[in-house]
Amino acid sequence: QVQLVESGGGLVQPGGSLRLSCEASGFTFSGSCMYWVRQAAGKGLEFVAGIYRDGMVQTYEDSVKGRFTISRDNVKSALYLQMNEMKVEDTAVYYCAKDRQGRTRGQGTQVTVSS
Repeated sequence: QVQLVESGGGLVQPGGSLRLSCEASGFTFSGSCMYWVRQAAGKGLEFVAGIYRDGMVQTYEDSVKGRFTISRDNVKSALYLQMNEMKVEDTAVYYCAKDRQGRTRGQGTQVTVSS
């Protein structure tokens, strides 16, 4: 079955960087658009970034444009999210997902931005 395992979360100061990783299995990764979504405490799931099957096209939520970069390695079946210039409002649980709404997602990794 589909398995998505995120890693790389943690505590970072405002202005800092983190790189999230997701290992995928149980489906044809290279044939799937992939996404990162997040959920802040007390809020719903929010689209963060998406990437086309071949990695050539990426889309971003407006608040992360220019700061976050989504990428993928189809040989390793891995998805990444490089997060730079992080802000307190980026604090959330981040999920790797097979769809933009996050219906099929991993267990998540906590990202906390705080001084």
